[in-house]
Amino acid sequence: MYIFDLDGTITDTNSVWQNVDLEFLARRNLPHTPEYQRVVERSIYPIAAQFTKDYYRLPDTPEDIMAEWDAMAERHYRELAPLKPGAEAFLRQCAAQGRPMALFTACRPAMCRAALERFHLTDLFRPIVFAEELGLEKRDPRCFLRLSELLGVPPEHCTLFDDSPDNCATAVKAGMSAAGVYDAYYEARQEELKSVCSWYARSFEELLQR
Repeated sequence: MYIFDLDGTITDTNSVWQNVDLEFLARRNLPHTPEYQRVVERSIYPIAAQFTKDYYRLPDTPEDIMAEWDAMAERHYRELAPLKPGAEAFLRQCAAQGRPMALFTACRPAMCRAALERFHLTDLFRPIVFAEELGLEKRDPRCFLRLSELLGVPPEHCTLFDDSPDNCATAVKAGMSAAGVYDAYYEARQEELKSVCSWYARSFEELLQR
């Protein structure tokens, strides 16, 4: 089974979340530190919100923080954010070949669904699984083992397509194969991504049958 990440893999949306972080902190005159970025970029929403509250000692509740993030990001998913080059064509090629596909994302469920519906991709994935609903981060191998159980497919029969070196490495630790997909957000870590993946592509366009 092919398992696809959303942000930075299918949709060009990693920069959306970085901009959300910057705007959220700027509204409060707080610094955007490398330590903060390292944690929140790998965390599921509720954990990132709690970390933000604790790290900056904010009076806001985690629920308030998540609601503010949602308000800033929602329009991008519904109206603005593009697909990565070749993503739709590759997904439809896989579907035409009878390849079973699932989506596994740390994106907010409503935003993920809005983006998929906008590009008419929802029906290509059976199922769509949200890391937030599992309560586990993608850097935790248990996350991918739990995903394998939900899919009813052994890890060794799964290939994860993801732009994150951390997510790919974790999937491999769980017994899956990984296919690295380039995204500019991880520009400085491409050699690391290649080292943990069985496949690597600068673009889905490279994987299309000509």
